[in-house]
Amino acid sequence: MIDHSWSRETPEPSSPQPDDSTELAPRNGGDLVVETLTALGARSVVGIPGQHALGLFDALSRSSLAFYSFRVENNAAFAADGYSRASGQVGVLFLSTGPGALTSLAGLQEAYATCVPLVVIASQIPREGLGARHKGMIHQLDEQKESARNVTKSQFTVQQAASIPAVIHDAWEEALTAPQGPVWVEIPQDTLLEPTVVPPVADVHAQARPVPARRELVAEAARLLGGSSRPAVLAGGGVRRSGPDAEAALADLAELLGAPVVCTPGGNSAFPSSHRLSLGSWVEDRYVTEVLEEADVLLVVGSSLGEVTSNYYTLAPRGSVIQIDADYQVLESNHSALGIRSDAGPALADIHAALADDGVRKSAQPRADWGGASSEQLVAAVREKVERRLSAQDLSAERQLLADIRAAVPQGCHTFWDMTIAAYWAWNCWSTDGGAFHSAQGAGGLGFGFPGALGGAIAAQEQADLSAGPHDRRPQRTVAVAGDGSAMYSIGELATARQYELPVTWLIIDDGGYGILRQYMDDTFGRATATELAGPDFMRLAQAFGVPAADVSPDQLKDGLARACEADGPNVVIVRTQLGMWEPSHLSEPLSR
Repeated sequence: MIDHSWSRETPEPSSPQPDDSTELAPRNGGDLVVETLTALGARSVVGIPGQHALGLFDALSRSSLAFYSFRVENNAAFAADGYSRASGQVGVLFLSTGPGALTSLAGLQEAYATCVPLVVIASQIPREGLGARHKGMIHQLDEQKESARNVTKSQFTVQQAASIPAVIHDAWEEALTAPQGPVWVEIPQDTLLEPTVVPPVADVHAQARPVPARRELVAEAARLLGGSSRPAVLAGGGVRRSGPDAEAALADLAELLGAPVVCTPGGNSAFPSSHRLSLGSWVEDRYVTEVLEEADVLLVVGSSLGEVTSNYYTLAPRGSVIQIDADYQVLESNHSALGIRSDAGPALADIHAALADDGVRKSAQPRADWGGASSEQLVAAVREKVERRLSAQDLSAERQLLADIRAAVPQGCHTFWDMTIAAYWAWNCWSTDGGAFHSAQGAGGLGFGFPGALGGAIAAQEQADLSAGPHDRRPQRTVAVAGDGSAMYSIGELATARQYELPVTWLIIDDGGYGILRQYMDDTFGRATATELAGPDFMRLAQAFGVPAADVSPDQLKDGLARACEADGPNVVIVRTQLGMWEPSHLSEPLSR
């Protein structure tokens, strides 16, 4: 359990009530920041202090916000991302100026590419230095805000303390509004430190602006789907970001249409993998790709049909395509389509209502027809073909490892996967039952898994504190999966895990190098270059941080990982093995066989 003894508890986290000692203390711009965030509903913040941000961090001592200090800003950004994914709330990240701000950008790129809502509060040099190049101030970065432009949705600079509540409110609302994403707010050092006459912030409320579908587009989508005999659905990350209502609307529409559903890696868990209409997430298999191609109407929700989702741009739909996405730039970016700019949930619900109102597909027996086969028969046949193709390859070690991880990880657990061969397998075959699957497939950078899981554990800690009694506050464990190469990006965060006793199990699959790059080079050039890595003894390294660790063989993995998931606090499991990828399949037998 995390020790919050340094942080004052309040009856209402959204409306901090200073005690008598803090009422006498002078307030400044930093206080306005933490008060506004608290009023908006924030309970936790991640980041790293810095010279220009000291006023901000001092204000935390007069706040109910819990602060988690990370060791590298990039990892703090991944943690804010993981917190948001696991909680469904806005993640908050505090950064220092210049080098600290720049170090966060790779983590923010993942949040931006995957549309994760964050509010980033970065300090700045004093106002007198803004716009003055090479003034020689420590940490000065010319046009710091411009450095963040490529990896954040919007950027603000606040120069007057009185503007802080309004700007943070707007940033929060912008982060939440679909397409969601990180929003950058920078505040000069002197603005944070200056006394303010603005009273304590309490009356601040923000909500996402609605992004509804236009009625004529809903009507046209309903017309196309209502006349379809082979509809199919591709569900992307936009469905999950839209929330549980969107996932329920997806299930309702799929059942009304009798349509097979494929989830992208980002959409994994948007549709139950055990559902009779589910083709899982095997987007990299040609048998599944052919279902999407053979559909006379393909409904794409919350996906750009990008590289992985389109099976590396081999997908060639032969029917009509309907594409729903909250980001207008995504529409028709890869295929011609009836483009509908909308948040996924409202659009799916509106299309379902239009079909039901018109009396379309009211029969209890869906009339989808795939060459004489029903959608359920098609799904069963395609699943069998995928299984047969995999079984024909020498992949027993890889498939067993994924099965053992799945068996050991508790149902309902949030898992966070780094860019490693195991994650590429999980993109396609990880099945969820509660909890959720999270990976770094948006930008594809290394180092996401462990700090993302730490952020998820912070969210779980909050939930446990809110929902459990005083003697039963054990939070839900999160699990991170990384390779030995990507693990080194975030190894220092073992100190963070131990400091706050965060319940995270970190599985490190050690193959002595960058395994996926090794395979790519072997397959392409017949040999691999610069992919081998000298690594530490991960077990002893974890123990040096005070984190329990176990080194297991592949056949011990299931039991060892299960024990780790039942323990308290952080721990590490290391397994040494080399994994391979399945053979790509570009041709397959006809669907009707």
